[in-house]
Amino acid sequence: MKNVTNRSKLAAMLSGAAVLGLTVSVAAPAQTTTTAAKVASISAKDKQMGAEAHPQLVAEFGGAMQGGAANYAETIGKNIAVHSGLSNAKGDFTVTLLNSSVNNAFAIPGGYIYVTRQLMALMNNEAELAGVLGHEVRHVSGRHSTKRQKAATRNSILGVLGTVLSGVLLGDSGLGKLGQQVFSQGSQMLTLKYSRGQEIDADNGGIAMLKLAGYDPRAMSTVLASLANQNALEARLQGNNAQVPEWASTHPDPKSRVAAALAKAGGKASGNLNRATFLGAVDGMLYGDDPKQGVVEGRDFTHADLRFYFQAPAGFYMVNGTQAVSIAGQSGKAQFTGAKFDGNLETYVRAGFAALTPQGQQQLAPTTLERTTVNGIPAAVGKATVNGGSGNVDVVIFAYEFASDQAFHFVTITQAGQGALFNPMFASMRRISQAEAAAIKPRKVDVVTVKSGDTVQSLAARMAYGDAKLDRFLILNALTANSTVSVGDKVKIVTF
Repeated sequence: MKNVTNRSKLAAMLSGAAVLGLTVSVAAPAQTTTTAAKVASISAKDKQMGAEAHPQLVAEFGGAMQGGAANYAETIGKNIAVHSGLSNAKGDFTVTLLNSSVNNAFAIPGGYIYVTRQLMALMNNEAELAGVLGHEVRHVSGRHSTKRQKAATRNSILGVLGTVLSGVLLGDSGLGKLGQQVFSQGSQMLTLKYSRGQEIDADNGGIAMLKLAGYDPRAMSTVLASLANQNALEARLQGNNAQVPEWASTHPDPKSRVAAALAKAGGKASGNLNRATFLGAVDGMLYGDDPKQGVVEGRDFTHADLRFYFQAPAGFYMVNGTQAVSIAGQSGKAQFTGAKFDGNLETYVRAGFAALTPQGQQQLAPTTLERTTVNGIPAAVGKATVNGGSGNVDVVIFAYEFASDQAFHFVTITQAGQGALFNPMFASMRRISQAEAAAIKPRKVDVVTVKSGDTVQSLAARMAYGDAKLDRFLILNALTANSTVSVGDKVKIVTF
């Protein structure tokens, strides 16, 4: 998360558009063919809508990357998009590589296509990149989110997040409804699952575009396999049989689509992969969290620029976004973020509760509000119990004053009587020293050439992680436990 206090206004610009995709896509009125024949230009209305949303959407996902990798992604995205049926003019499309550590790709009306650096780094060739972008464009050309939108209760690019958390994480209860207010505040987790048929259609559309563009269509299957393996690894690393929430994995059930995509593509190699060119583009790319936005390491979150640290409870999963850190477990949900601060913590906490109030309902207010100190940091904690229909829920806002004009806070939601599970997290907040901040180094992708004596195991040992080095290396390179490497091969490792 950055030191950002203003919320995105995308809801106003994209009202009526649901966010649903391989991760996130917004459908637009457009042609549904996946060939370049009989296409019309993207409508002026869609272009205006996309142009208005684009700057804030980019900011929501950490900003746009610059340089060679970004230029490369733009070229590949435009090349594949002209086969979508939306437009046969490359100039009608804007492709952005986002500075986000979340595996994500999406598209919005007006020819705007996005992929995160994290997802691009997980890929292993140009055909996979083209396939993912083609998949997202197909969601748009197929008007999938318009069709699914009828079942959504909030139809904005951020508001849909609340719907997801209500149905997937929090249940259809008062807890879920309140969760809509908590989790619709910029966590980058914009996911609403498409129907299986729509996902298959988007996969098939991406495969068709790969064939038209001269790529090996099997790349759709291989990138889905990498995503499935990455999701499974993240779930396992949480321990205690924890499962990565669907909102955190961001890719709805890619594993079930791997075989179908391979069957659709055909079992024999045909077309280009352009692996060497792709690896050259991702070499040196930032990997994982950007220290300027804070770094998640297991249960630990450390922010070098804002100079603080906290630890999530055991068994909870954290995802860092540009404006918030989302924290989820089976027994509660939380978010850490900032807001406008005028120097009065009590006012800050009350405003936080008011922001959770659903539109048209009586304003939520804390029933208790106390001042305290945490590791020398002035703090205030407000608590309220809310009738959740199927049972009461406890809501806590725990705020910290870092400067006269700077405050941050947790919002937590649990079933009534279970709020204490977050107390260790509240107490763990502390400032970090300059030396601690300086010790936080960004990870990057390093493409290396296999030398004599190198093995899968020796290369994996160079991964800049304290755990699961071999598993991380295998998934990053689309290898299996039985894979070997040969002298001269190019592989990716993650280094500091």
